[in-house]
Amino acid sequence: VSAEMPALFPMEALKAQAVAARTYQVRKMEEAGSDAVLYDVGQAYADTAAQKEKWGEHYQEYAARVSQAVEETAGEIMVYEGEPILAVFHAQSAGKTEDSENVWVQEIPYLRSVDSSGDLSAPDNTVTETLSAKTVWEKLSTLGDLGVSAAELDFFGIQRSEAGYIQQIQAGNLTLTGLEVRTALGLRSADFTVQRQGDDFVFTTKGYGHGAGMSQYGAKALAEEGMDYHEILSHYYTSISFEKTA
Repeated sequence: VSAEMPALFPMEALKAQAVAARTYQVRKMEEAGSDAVLYDVGQAYADTAAQKEKWGEHYQEYAARVSQAVEETAGEIMVYEGEPILAVFHAQSAGKTEDSENVWVQEIPYLRSVDSSGDLSAPDNTVTETLSAKTVWEKLSTLGDLGVSAAELDFFGIQRSEAGYIQQIQAGNLTLTGLEVRTALGLRSADFTVQRQGDDFVFTTKGYGHGAGMSQYGAKALAEEGMDYHEILSHYYTSISFEKTA
């Protein structure tokens, strides 16, 4: 929790993050079986030394808030049909979260697109970044033959999901997903627009992260509206229930 969410977020948002992180951990450890290593299953983790370096003079205050969120939700996880869910989360959406199949192909019943309009007031929800055409050409060429030079490269044929994330985009002669372009170019999300300006491309991204599951800034906004952590989690992970681990 200390590595994933700002410690000064509302307590109900921190609790939601604690349950999401615990659920993700339990599921991944069950999948890994006896080979599981507690802090080696794909989540950010900050030990005491890292927390002290990160928080400095605020360490005691912030650590206490995180501990409270963890302790007040102790043992609690989210389940769907009796199994721990894949409790993915991201920093902020572009106003709606994304259906799982638009990110990872597989349709997951509790990872449905939901409203997350509170994200629109999150810091840096819309960010513009300029990259040279040469850099874009070089990085996208690692994905396949673009069929054009850097001077000729352009984007077209954009297809988006209902949540706004690019599902398909043509770069030169190469057909790519928005996620492939985002990863190759280091963009903040796959919800972006792109314009060629001379020897450069200007990308404007909305949100930060893959867009599926819980939005952390969205959770903050819902907590500020008065929702408790169960309500926040039930909003972002549809049709789930809660259980206590043994």
